[in-house]
Amino acid sequence: MMVIRRFEEEAARNYAKGKIGGFLHLYIGQEAIAVAAAEVLEPGDYIFQTYRDHGIALARGMSPKAAMAELFGKDTGCSRGLGGSMHMFDVERGFLGGWAIVGGHLALAAGTAFKSKYAGDDRVTICFFGEGSTNIGGFHEAMSLAGLWKLPVVFVCENNQYAMGTPLERTSPIKDLSIKAQGYGMAGDRLEGHDVQTVQEHLGKAIGRARSGDGPTFVEIQTYRFRGHSMSDPAKYRTRTELEQRKQQDPVVVARERLLELGVDESTLDDLDLEVDGEIDAAVQFAEESEPAREDVAMGVVLAPEGDS
Repeated sequence: MMVIRRFEEEAARNYAKGKIGGFLHLYIGQEAIAVAAAEVLEPGDYIFQTYRDHGIALARGMSPKAAMAELFGKDTGCSRGLGGSMHMFDVERGFLGGWAIVGGHLALAAGTAFKSKYAGDDRVTICFFGEGSTNIGGFHEAMSLAGLWKLPVVFVCENNQYAMGTPLERTSPIKDLSIKAQGYGMAGDRLEGHDVQTVQEHLGKAIGRARSGDGPTFVEIQTYRFRGHSMSDPAKYRTRTELEQRKQQDPVVVARERLLELGVDESTLDDLDLEVDGEIDAAVQFAEESEPAREDVAMGVVLAPEGDS
């Protein structure tokens, strides 16, 4: 969780310096979800995420160097510097992308889950999305087929309270989004996302259900992003009081306090903080010193060669 937090903070700094271009959506405040999911998934499982994808990529095991280099548009990045913040990818770890089209990737997740059931390969797909995606046609289509065919997939709605700058009460007639699971014949669950242990327990049950052949689950995790929707968003649609109240349940602080209660020495955690600082500093240096994304790579993997159909 500290790696994700420090990575995102450093990404914000370098974006402000002009070293990172395009869009940048930070995961600060939602770290417990990514880490909990990574703990209960198996190595062969599939993961889909939105454009706010750095957290789960790092939790799944992507190197901070490869992730930071991607943000810097460098050839050493996880997508060879061609995807940037919103399009990280790591096939080796089953991370099948950050996706920029709101709600569009749910159908892809249903597709990999269908493949797993058809092939009988025991893999589970987990698909993350924001509450704004629950009003998109692709959400309905993916959920409907997953429920009908009892696919091994877990749909995780990271409800961070604002679809860009619009609060949930202005986009949905119901506050409990997990109720929607009933319309698709699947299990539903709802929980707060600031305690990594709680999230791990709930996601573990959903993933176990999918792996045992008992079908999909729709999980609504209520969370909160401490920064704007993206770096271009000043987040003036919420009050400072609201933000400070939410920070009282900062998942990183909650985890640290829990470890202290369990008897972990504070100096051990301080040493861990220093270790993480060094790892992220090394990632930034690596990104700065790496070669830029290459045109020949883009022409070979993004565009079809001339004459090919």
